Amino acid sequence: METPAVNLELAKELGLTEEEFNEIKKLLGRVPNFTELGVFSAMWSEHCSYKNSRKLFTLFPTKGKQVLVGAGEENSGIVDIGDGLGVAFKIESHNHPSAVEPFEASATGIGGCLRDIFTTGARPVAGLGALRFGSLDNERVKFLFKEVIRGLAHYANTAEISAVGGETYFDESYEGNPLVNAFVVGIVKQDNIVRGAAYGAGNPVYYIGGETGRDGVGGASFASKEITEESSSDTGAVAIGNPELGKRLRKACLELIEKGLVVGMQDMGAAGLTCSSSETATRGGTGIEIDVALIPQREKGMTPYEILLSESQERMLAILKDGEEEEALDILKKWNIDAVKIGKVTDDKMMRVKENGVVVCEVPAEALTKKAPLYDREVAEPAYLKEAQKLTRESIRIPDDFNKVLLQLLDSPTIASKESAYKKFTAINKDEVAVGAGSDAAVVKVKGTKKALAISVDCNGRYCYLNPYNGAMMAVAEAARNIVCSGGRPLAITDGLNFGNPMKPENYWQFEKCIQGLSAACKALNTPVVSGNVSFYNENPKGAIDPTPMVGMVGLIKDADKYVTQDFKNEADLVVLLGENKADLSGSEYLYLAHKQKKGNPQIDIEREKAVQEVCLEAIESGIINSAHDCSEGGLGVTLAESCIANANKMLGAVIKLDDLKNKDIRIDEILFGEAPSRIVVSLNKDKLSALEEILKKHSVSYQILGNVTGEKLVVQYKEKTIIDIPLTTLSDTWRKAIPSRLGE
Repeated sequence: METPAVNLELAKELGLTEEEFNEIKKLLGRVPNFTELGVFSAMWSEHCSYKNSRKLFTLFPTKGKQVLVGAGEENSGIVDIGDGLGVAFKIESHNHPSAVEPFEASATGIGGCLRDIFTTGARPVAGLGALRFGSLDNERVKFLFKEVIRGLAHYANTAEISAVGGETYFDESYEGNPLVNAFVVGIVKQDNIVRGAAYGAGNPVYYIGGETGRDGVGGASFASKEITEESSSDTGAVAIGNPELGKRLRKACLELIEKGLVVGMQDMGAAGLTCSSSETATRGGTGIEIDVALIPQREKGMTPYEILLSESQERMLAILKDGEEEEALDILKKWNIDAVKIGKVTDDKMMRVKENGVVVCEVPAEALTKKAPLYDREVAEPAYLKEAQKLTRESIRIPDDFNKVLLQLLDSPTIASKESAYKKFTAINKDEVAVGAGSDAAVVKVKGTKKALAISVDCNGRYCYLNPYNGAMMAVAEAARNIVCSGGRPLAITDGLNFGNPMKPENYWQFEKCIQGLSAACKALNTPVVSGNVSFYNENPKGAIDPTPMVGMVGLIKDADKYVTQDFKNEADLVVLLGENKADLSGSEYLYLAHKQKKGNPQIDIEREKAVQEVCLEAIESGIINSAHDCSEGGLGVTLAESCIANANKMLGAVIKLDDLKNKDIRIDEILFGEAPSRIVVSLNKDKLSALEEILKKHSVSYQILGNVTGEKLVVQYKEKTIIDIPLTTLSDTWRKAIPSRLGE
């Protein structure tokens, strides 16, 4: 293969600007060779360097007494959960590849996220998916949805990872550019935490895992530009996973770490061997020297450029202790994992790559990492915003048939049950998973303790489209509210930031406002940001996706036996609303479906939100509450319906009376279908009401007694007139069959 001449034209082809090319020459004191230019193009891509986003990350709260490993320190954050244990968690996107090869890309998406977790020494205990697609009426979207679910399930089931939940939205803004974010949680002994750092000059560097092929070469650059008709067929940029090998690799690496044989370790993810070697050297303040001729290769005639930038899956870079390699190699052999010594740690801070002893790439490690360019991008408020935020009540006709509207909402794929999808995930560890997919938060027991983790992932992109600052705050608030509804105290978040092209000022304005909103909410709720991921250039021919800052959150339940789920439990229990109904239909699914409007200006009072959550958590920990379900998509009407039908084995109806309203200036459709935050529907024995009222009074939170759990229907009365009267079987069938019927299942 003839090596291309290195010049500005080639640099631009590889995604670098003229200024960046000049800066590379300055850093090296010479013109880079072809391999070096490729290494810079990958490491300075948005996907690896966060060059268009990193400056804003200084706004995030990243510290806290619970934080063991914070954002930016490693590939995964770690938070203290007591008993000498930590919880490691990370969200990772695989959006562009999933638009091209949905099965392979979604599988490798969860595979890469798993490796980020177990590389720290953490045993993965839960996986969740945060997914976005266009309309399910579109044949291509149906295909993408089916294949993404199949890919995620294939990897999770083969790798024996419990898939415990997540969320999926359908909106035309994601047409042609689906979002596939994987969120993985693991538990680690604090004494066993391993860093992704190359320490100790002279220590051997090992390549562990599968062979290197040409799959995924240029993947980081591919993920750092918009999808076009031409790039949408670029399947070569998509890596292929091997979950069976991934499972053995995980078990082998965890055993190596458990036995104290690893100095440092990192997954070969985006930009493959280049990223793992340069980042470990940077973190260790050292250098690294490797020989690519020693790398196990799946294909013949691979060049150093291809080997360094391949994103073949299930590969790790490990720094072992000099002279103590034999025990490590025996463990790897036991798990049938190939391992090759490819180099050593040096003390000169260089990333030096040889081929059969001849230097082919020699770059200061920090030039690829710390010295990557960081940009301030131009911002401009989007032209659509002022008009989109104007929502007049007069433009919304109050429905004649509320039964029809509620069923229409339950039939919306965004709100409908995702059971048909998550039933494809079969590798559930029933000894650990107390609550799987389908409730407000998953609950996973922490082995060897009385504790459990509560896990949730949330974001409504429509709110962020209408008010990026408040929408991002609401994503954090809803994730925390879901954790609290299960009986957990929120600990920290990981963020999956999915946005359009950052070079467009309107998109960057949205991004900046969302960062500010996330930061404000995290500070208020004491949930620092410990890890995350940025995915830009999410666009389709009609424009950018709705700004979608996914919030993955983990909370701690002190007593695993005291978790709560959303379904009503007992006949005659009281149904109570914590918090206050607001006269606001902004960004609601009701407004979108029934009135074809994507309008409004979503609002949140984060202090009121915090108070409502404190009431709910205190009441659950006091044993007062039997069920808790937050009001979100579909509003109070959907929250009540889901509380009735969530448990298919024990559906319980309710009679609700909405006459005694504290807010008199509110319409009935706003009461039932508005999506104002800071509201939770709980059920409890009527003998416990006075105890709940004491807690409400202490936190100055308003409440309303809605009615009782009873019967086999959901009945809602307003001003002594029955406006909703639907059998539970009808509610359940509509909710559970909405997605399968569209997919022809």
